Amino acid sequence: MLKRGQAEQNREPEAEVIVRPMQLEDIPSIVAIEEVSFATPWTTESFTSELKNNVLANYFCLELDHKVIGYIGLWIVMGEGHITNVAIWPGCRGKGWGEYLMKNVIYQMIAKGVLRFTLEVRVSNQAARNLYEKLGFKAAGVRKGYYSDNQEDALIMWASL
Repeated sequence: MLKRGQAEQNREPEAEVIVRPMQLEDIPSIVAIEEVSFATPWTTESFTSELKNNVLANYFCLELDHKVIGYIGLWIVMGEGHITNVAIWPGCRGKGWGEYLMKNVIYQMIAKGVLRFTLEVRVSNQAARNLYEKLGFKAAGVRKGYYSDNQEDALIMWASL
């Protein structure tokens, strides 16, 4: 299910790649990615509050050659990882970076004893659904009218590792 390889093979050998905890100074880059990725993007204030006030929150940045190109956020609730956000800068999509980032963070969480993960995804977001299925997530239900911008349904997905 979670196999290392593809993203690492697609990566240019001389590129410096880091997955690290998100810091407050990363928020402008994260919001820029958020704004080009989602119809209802999170704000600077939302990310600031998550980092400063939410003890359940774990946010990570993906850096390529010292530039933030993606991020993931998850809450650890009752020993389960609830993935809140995942996004990659548009020019870096389709190159395995989303998979690389998700695998890296999931492996870190498994090392901390988190073995179940969940997320919601727009039913129309086939690219994301394909990635999540590749990582072992399975559809478990639907939240009707979940997205406020167009009342689109969200597919609930779970992975047990």
